Amino acid sequence: MGSATRGALAGTRAELATLGRAELPVAGDLLAATRVIGATPQLRTALTDNEAGPDQKRALVERVFGGRLQPAAAALLASAASQRWSSAEDFLGGLEDLGLRVAAEAAGESVEVDAELYAFQRAVASDAELELALGSKLGSTDAKVRLVERLLAPRASAATTMIVGHLVQQPRGRRIGEMLRHAASVVADQRGFDVATVTSAVPLTDDQVARLERTLGSQAGRRIRFDSIVDPEVLGGVRVQIGDDVIDGSVASRLNDLRQQLAG
Repeated sequence: MGSATRGALAGTRAELATLGRAELPVAGDLLAATRVIGATPQLRTALTDNEAGPDQKRALVERVFGGRLQPAAAALLASAASQRWSSAEDFLGGLEDLGLRVAAEAAGESVEVDAELYAFQRAVASDAELELALGSKLGSTDAKVRLVERLLAPRASAATTMIVGHLVQQPRGRRIGEMLRHAASVVADQRGFDVATVTSAVPLTDDQVARLERTLGSQAGRRIRFDSIVDPEVLGGVRVQIGDDVIDGSVASRLNDLRQQLAG
């Protein structure tokens, strides 16, 4: 990620903080606008042209999207377009980031959107046919959206269903599992905590989870929410992943290290 994009993300998130009460239709409009821009190379190029001034880009957003978006969505889109981005791809990622964060806020504290996304990611990973149906480049986009709605609408929140529906419509070269994990991490970050994926051979006890939460929370400096996975192949111990950081204390990992040392 370039320095321009880091500054742009900071600017768009600051604008989001002034939004007030978030509404799910605002998130939907932002994600829909992201798909329109992603599918229109000329528009994408114009909105990420660093030679054009912020006022020019705001005017372009108004000409293209004026009256078609919720006022708050239009304001956030104009703010994002007025920033300097390192690349057009980063701009699309920044718009998606905004939409995910608005959806997280709109869902409310009582709805664990990140947990729903992680649960769906595990369901997809465990079902090769489902993974192919949602991730294949050959599949119909409309069919993928209908499948997501059929699977999630009766069980998950409207925010989660909206997010997954967007992801299958605009994968941008990403695999379905990668997209779901990223979306969950963005939602968690907007709520002010990190998600630690803990993999163990057997379910952890409440006491073990509490100790892990205290230890990792003090290291991270913010709240930690656990996404627990039971995998007998780790044999014993635990593997913890927070973002790109991995702490692998599993027996399987230590055995693998030993094999490599013996082979070397």
